[in-house]
Formats: sequence, structure tokens, C-alpha cells
Amino acid sequence: MAKVVFLGLGVMGYPMAGHIATAGHSVVVYNRTTAKAEKWVAEHGGSYCVTPAEAVPDADFVFSCVGDDPDVLAVALGDNGAIATMKPGAIYIDNSTVSADVAGQLYAAGKARSVGVLDAPVSGGQAGAENGSLTVMVGGDQAVFDAALPVIECYGTRVVRMGDYGKGQQAKMCNQICIAGLVQGLSEALNFAIAAELNTDALLEAISGGAAQSWQMVNRGHTMVKNEFDFGFAVDWMRKDLRICLEEAARNEASLPVTKIVAGYYDELSQMGHGRNDTSSLIRRLRGS
Repeated sequence: MAKVVFLGLGVMGYPMAGHIATAGHSVVVYNRTTAKAEKWVAEHGGSYCVTPAEAVPDADFVFSCVGDDPDVLAVALGDNGAIATMKPGAIYIDNSTVSADVAGQLYAAGKARSVGVLDAPVSGGQAGAENGSLTVMVGGDQAVFDAALPVIECYGTRVVRMGDYGKGQQAKMCNQICIAGLVQGLSEALNFAIAAELNTDALLEAISGGAAQSWQMVNRGHTMVKNEFDFGFAVDWMRKDLRICLEEAARNEASLPVTKIVAGYYDELSQMGHGRNDTSSLIRRLRGS
């Protein structure tokens, strides 16, 4: 069993760290709000520290799952950051969704200290984290990936190495680009169905078995019709993810016309006060609610 540190106990990180502890690994946690770390230790055992630097010197694996580029840079490279006090040969795995540029900064900092670094963003939402069934897209060296895989599999049922550092983050961008178009298309279809006075239950039963089927349709179609949008992955987090996608596309000159439009729609939703709604709330724009 490994010595593991988990940095960031939000909606995703809290259950992910729990799965690692349940698998028998020794886990130390850190969270910006200490009360959350205390709560996690009360539920899962282990211990907590008040800074990343204090938590990691003996760790074999250090995981982080935080919000945005500045948050990752703070816990990994900032004052009291983790990488500077990690032992040579240890591995840092970042499960946050951030820019490929940040992934590169972490990789370089780790290399300078003989610390392996993987960018390993996840997909599957709060339910996937709680069920230990996340998809994990990983960038980094093959040998480092092979060493970290057994621990990552504590919370990931599909773990795929995409290539060298940064490629995990770029794969996650592709995931979010797909979701943006899917949710907008589903929103328009359901709004059309309501206007046409179709039975939406029957409609979803019919089309979810055909070529239009998607995870979003199966898991969010009925709740979208009912105006239920409290499912964990919030509009404001999607806005951040799509901003990263568009910034990366500007660098590699990929055209993302639909993504740019849908990113604007999510901005509108946030301005309407729906920033904490689930991403499926795109339908609210069309229904004027």
C-alpha cells in the first residue's frame, strides 16, 4: 500500500480521496478550508495537514483536484506548494481541469526535482466521483503512468494515457467541446418538443435508442424537461473549461464556432443568476426561465 496525499476536497476530490483510502492506502489530505479536511478524516481516517508542503515529504503519490489554473499553481508551485518538498521518485498527479500550459509548468518543476508529473483530468461528474467510475485522461511519461495507474484506478474505471505532458488536458478539452454541442442540441430538441406539445417521456424513450442517443440525453433529458438542474457540475465550471478550450484553440488555430457560441450562452446563464445550475440548464435560455 502506498503513502498518498490528496490536495483539494471539493465535490470531486472528497469522494476520490475516499476511494483511495478505502482501497487501503495511507492517505493524508489538505484542503484550503480546514473544516472540510477534518470532516474527511473523521469519515475515512488518515490525517490532514494545513499546507501542501507539510503534507507531502513522505508521500509516494500526491494528487490534486482544484478549480482553475491559479489554484493548481498555488498548491503545486506556490508558497508552501507541494512539488518543492516532494521526495525524488515520488509522483504528482493533477486531476484538475486546467490549461495545457499549466500542465507543462508542473512537468518542468517536477523534472527539476526528479518528481514524476501526470496531468490527469477526469470526466464523469459528481456521480462518477462518488461511484468511483470516472474516466481519466492522462498526459505524461509512460513509466510514470504505469507506476501511478493502480492508485488512479481506485476512482477511475477508464484510465487512458493520451501521450506526453499536456495531452491529458487537451483530451479533456475535446470532451468539453463535445458536451457543449450535445447539451445545446438536446436543449433545442426538447424545447421544440414542448412547443409541439409532444409527450417528452415518449420522445426520449424513442430517440434514446437511436443515433441521437447520448449520455446527456439518457441522464439529463427528463430532468431538463422538469427544470431540475442541481446535479453537481455547475455552469460556472463549464464556463471556465470552455474558456480554456477557446484559448487553446487560439494557439493551435483550431476552429471552434459552435463551442464559442455555446460558451456565450453559458455566460448569459451565469449573468441570469444560474451559475450554480448544472450544465444541462442551457434549456433555460430557450424557455425564458
